[in-house]
Amino acid sequence: MRWSVPFVCIVVFTVACSAGDKANGGTADTSLRTPAAATATAPATASATASAKPLGHALTGTLVERIAVAPYVYLRLKTATGELWVAVLEAPLVVGASVTVYNALLMEQFESKTLKRTFDRIYFGSLDAPGTLPSEIAATDGQATTDGAPPAPDAQVSPVAKATGADARTIAELWTQKDRLANTVVSVRGTVVKYNAAVMGKNWIHLQDGTGDAATGTHDITVTTLDVVTVGATVTITGTVRLNRDVGAGYTFAVLVEDAKVVVK
Repeated sequence: MRWSVPFVCIVVFTVACSAGDKANGGTADTSLRTPAAATATAPATASATASAKPLGHALTGTLVERIAVAPYVYLRLKTATGELWVAVLEAPLVVGASVTVYNALLMEQFESKTLKRTFDRIYFGSLDAPGTLPSEIAATDGQATTDGAPPAPDAQVSPVAKATGADARTIAELWTQKDRLANTVVSVRGTVVKYNAAVMGKNWIHLQDGTGDAATGTHDITVTTLDVVTVGATVTITGTVRLNRDVGAGYTFAVLVEDAKVVVK
């Protein structure tokens, strides 16, 4: 999905996707948050003594312990060179499974304030292999379809006023009118509930506006753009509707708004 930032900065995608914390609900480990700007720095609330060192290869090991702190999970892996800790976005991993973490970034003396624990050494990375579509984009029934993929989380955003103009649609209208809107330009106003930067040469946005049905995935729309946004912002996007859009890596979007221009308002 991949990067315009340096190779090792995949950790920023893994950690900065915590912008979806609000959508996921529960208690989030704020120790893992980074600024929205994509730089490979120590997490914002980590101990001031923590230092980061890049690691250019994948880590593979057997999972011997997991600690879930939504939307993340800490994993203790048994590897060929000994045991180590890694942190990734939460995933349904079970003890005994073989786990590979890609493009890991080593943090030393990292303090998790939620766990009230300091890790002497811990790696932050991604379960998504370089060049593939990240699971948090892909696992959206009706958006990027995969076998058994769940519906997009409902961020329960406050109702957002509809965009203006002849091409304006709510997200629910976009889904119900998708067949006649195919290959046309639409404007949609909504709240950014997830933002993934520099994926396959584009930035990927999930928008919700309080319309549609979360059970069927029609409450959420995926948008690609070269513009930069922040999670929680209310924006109006204007782009071209594509149906059954194959983006590679085995993923096809039932509805995708491509090449959008974004106006924050």
